[in-house]
Amino acid sequence: MHHPPSMSPIDTTTDADLVAACLDGDRTAFSRLVERYQRLLCSLAYTATGSIPASEDLAQEAFVIAWQRLGELRSPEKFRPWLCGILRHRIGRLRRREARAPTHQAADIDEHAHAITAADTSAPSHAMSNEEQTILWHALAQLPETYREPLVLYYREHRSVEHVAVALDLSEDAVKQRLHRGRKLLQERVLRFVEGALVRSTPGRVFTAGVLASIAALPPPARAAAAGGIAAKAAAATKSTGAAAWLAALSGAVSTLLALRAGLDQARTGRERRAVVRLVIIVFALFAGLVGVLFGGREAALRWPDLQVPLAWSVQAIVVGFSIGWPLLFWRLLRQSRELRSAERARRPERFRAPADQRRSRSGEYVSGWRLLGLPLVHIRFATPDAGDPPVIGWIAGGDRAIGILFAWGGFAAGGIAVGAVSVGLVSFGAVGLGLVGLGSIGVGAIALGAVAIGYRAWASMSALGWETAQGYGFALAKTAAEGPIAIARHANDAIAREMLANPHLDAHTMIFLVAVTILAIAPVAAYAAAVRRRLGKDR
Repeated sequence: MHHPPSMSPIDTTTDADLVAACLDGDRTAFSRLVERYQRLLCSLAYTATGSIPASEDLAQEAFVIAWQRLGELRSPEKFRPWLCGILRHRIGRLRRREARAPTHQAADIDEHAHAITAADTSAPSHAMSNEEQTILWHALAQLPETYREPLVLYYREHRSVEHVAVALDLSEDAVKQRLHRGRKLLQERVLRFVEGALVRSTPGRVFTAGVLASIAALPPPARAAAAGGIAAKAAAATKSTGAAAWLAALSGAVSTLLALRAGLDQARTGRERRAVVRLVIIVFALFAGLVGVLFGGREAALRWPDLQVPLAWSVQAIVVGFSIGWPLLFWRLLRQSRELRSAERARRPERFRAPADQRRSRSGEYVSGWRLLGLPLVHIRFATPDAGDPPVIGWIAGGDRAIGILFAWGGFAAGGIAVGAVSVGLVSFGAVGLGLVGLGSIGVGAIALGAVAIGYRAWASMSALGWETAQGYGFALAKTAAEGPIAIARHANDAIAREMLANPHLDAHTMIFLVAVTILAIAPVAAYAAAVRRRLGKDR
């Protein structure tokens, strides 16, 4: 199957243009797609099967399926990964089919065993096929006899250097040297043989003609506009997931901005206001830097596909480091804010003479008279705390550090539902949200949703890192299934991944629920910021 290379002009037509032509029934355009990707598909199939005929059959099947399902392709520019996904799915089916058919393998073994028994078993050639013998001798015949003899004897003499030395009248050291040199030469010869065989087995025009013959009797691929079709449902689910991910990210940013506005209203001196402004700059600089890394990494990975894996994992390392470092940094900034309030109260007492600015004043802190199990029903701190002030604790709590059994919001918030710059809860929202359901700019949890998501199942607008599944519009990395422009998983952008990500537990109703909760999470923070301004007034 050797096909000499031909000097053909470079084809600059994009995949998207060729796909569009195919959807209009242009089989010539599809032949150009086949010529463009036949080597890739045949090579992938060969590495999985070890058989040139089987690999070409699988690749042809993949192209035929691609022709039939071309209308389901939502992004024509992603034709290559979509095509590879079809091939990997076919390979997976072949492996599962072979694994479920042990009787077929047993029959081959029984037949082979019968042939050996019926023949003279003292002749070792019966244990090998003619093809195996040819390959074996092709490799050995290229070795000088000085090295070939010790190798053959060594492996037939049960790997005994002593026996070889005796048979060839050599010292054991000489045998060891010749074995070492022979193995090295054998590796080099076999490598050259493999390289030459792979070059000669490259698919060419015959393969292209075979694919076109297979689709000749098939109708042109249907466009994806059929109402109620599988592709339309998948596209709708993907859009709803993406909208929810962006909304979760927006909720984290909005809640952070509202908290920072409240901080400006709480400030009473120039140093406090500058500290708040510095905090604003740090927050946005850090998150802008993270966004820059995510977008830059995405563009680099798309530009240089060979670097996709190291780039993807490098970006994830930065994301994980940021997710750990941001809470630590924010905790330190809040502590500095409390220490600054105490220092300013001592340095500028005239700025704190108003009743609202006294420690634990009724304007600066609200504690409800109703209690349950020793905790106030509502406990909210509106003023900036001093050094040594404890966190706010209640069934519903709000403040710079808030612990709410049912609901909490603030800088650091922990509770059943938690909203804050850093939040921890069963359901959490914020710049970094950690919980059973984690949402926000960075969502971390069993179900994670946001601009960046890390969890058992992760959906993100920029980077998703999941244990089971991940779906993102930038990076998507998971152990089992992933979908995205840069997807890394056992099943990446293939039919199995699509099926797994079309989870009934995350259908349209679940997305509506997540969106509604995300919107509702912003309302308490907005109310808190308004209450701070009403009780303490604008910064002065």
